Amino acid sequence: MNDQENHYLSKFNEWLILKGHTSKTANSFTTSIRRFITWLEQENIEPENVSYNDMVSYVSYLKRKGNKQRTVQSNTNSLKHFYRFLQEEEKITDNPVLNVAVKGIKRKTLHEILSPEELEKVYQDYATEIKQEPGKKLPPQKNNELARKRNKIILGLVIYQGMRTEEIGKLELSDLQLGEGKINIQGSRRTEGRVLKLEAHQVYDLMDYVHSIRKQILEATGKNSTKVFISVGSSLNFNNIMQKLVKTICTANPKLNDMRQIRTSVIVNWLKLYNLRRVQYMAGHRYVSSTEAYQVNNIEELQDEIRKYHPIG
Repeated sequence: MNDQENHYLSKFNEWLILKGHTSKTANSFTTSIRRFITWLEQENIEPENVSYNDMVSYVSYLKRKGNKQRTVQSNTNSLKHFYRFLQEEEKITDNPVLNVAVKGIKRKTLHEILSPEELEKVYQDYATEIKQEPGKKLPPQKNNELARKRNKIILGLVIYQGMRTEEIGKLELSDLQLGEGKINIQGSRRTEGRVLKLEAHQVYDLMDYVHSIRKQILEATGKNSTKVFISVGSSLNFNNIMQKLVKTICTANPKLNDMRQIRTSVIVNWLKLYNLRRVQYMAGHRYVSSTEAYQVNNIEELQDEIRKYHPIG
């Protein structure tokens, strides 16, 4: 376990106590997370990059180790608190434990898969202008419109290219190949780089964004950056942008929980159109087994697995 992870655990323990937990409970949660991080290191996964499928794999791992259902539930509860802590620390945007059907939280499935038509509606329904509502104060209109036009482009990159939050946040201007109608997605420790085609309207919108909207944001904030997406506030943290976007689209779409649900739906839908290896490339999966986990039969089995160890109601 490296120094950063030990630092996380120390701050997590303090956070739990500040939230009203006893020292005994905080230490118990921290011990559970320490074991989880040890497993992550064996799997070559960073805590901030844990996905829904990683959580299912960990539950399966605990089962194979002979843990009882109560122990599995206890570990999941610790993880729920840990990832809520990381959200408050702005290290992550989405909580990968959120959709685990823990006892007392009624959920039909872990991820409700959205059809291409439903995903398109999510995109089309995202308004770039906000109308005045009686008794409601609008934010500064110019910055609000700039942010919303930027956010719609970000939303499109998730819906049409299945990009991860961290991948979008890392995009550099040099990654945009707008003349060719393509985008270069940089690889990371866990994911492979790839070049994906943009929809025609995305090319047009990105051109307008780069040459007009982005420049206005830079001028308004006094920032200097080569990143594609810039916040309209003082923060340089891309997660702030995503948190506001996620809140807006989830409020407007009751079926939505987070961006991971959109990416999962995109990959499941791709598998109905393309062969496994092509989807592996498009999703940036390092191993084909990661892509296989998104096949419809596997998704259903994973949901059954979680429901078995985390009964509803």
